[in-house]
Amino acid sequence: MIKQTYTVEEAAKVLGIGRTVAYRLAREGKLPTLRLGGAVRIPIAALDELLASAKPAAKGNGHE
Repeated sequence: MIKQTYTVEEAAKVLGIGRTVAYRLAREGKLPTLRLGGAVRIPIAALDELLASAKPAAKGNGHE
């Protein structure tokens, strides 16, 4: 069986962010989630789509 969801902690590691930040983003609806009983899961496909559609952050202040 192929894993189709991450826990919030696993998603945080993939994204390189802290657990607390990941839970906040999930609560704010900025991170796609599924509720399965009392558990919160992040669909891997939805996270991949979110990352693929993300715009790169601006670097520097334009004076480089």
